[in-house]
Amino acid sequence: MSNIRITKQFSFETGHALYGYDGKCRNVHGHSYKLSVTVIGTPINDSDNVKFGMVIDFGDLKKIVKEEIVDVFDHATVFNKNTPHVELAKELSDRGHSVLLVDYQPTSEMMVIDFAEKIKQRLPQNIALHSLKLQETATSYAEWYAEEN
Repeated sequence: MSNIRITKQFSFETGHALYGYDGKCRNVHGHSYKLSVTVIGTPINDSDNVKFGMVIDFGDLKKIVKEEIVDVFDHATVFNKNTPHVELAKELSDRGHSVLLVDYQPTSEMMVIDFAEKIKQRLPQNIALHSLKLQETATSYAEWYAEEN
């Protein structure tokens, strides 16, 4: 049976700031992110299986990505916990804001690496993560491909 790639798209709003950066992105700001998640596998060949003919149910993939990424990052502000931004994060958190402290600079490049690791851990054994595309603006995105990692 053939390997088939399927893709599900997601969107979420997230704020961040890049500590030490020499441009405008050092300021707290936000993006309307678009995340495309592509997995690869062989369609289920058992006609008695309720998911017969599917690589993975789009609903099952949606559940994984929502729980690991969308529900966590949507309307949160992300800061590198190894910078002085941790003080700003505490202030915002104390005021009831959703804040994420990560151990990396929260660029699209580093976020997509983090997302890949989280999604891979949740996929069924017969399904592999093929690629991710994290679009930060209408003209800017970062991509992750399993074959290159």
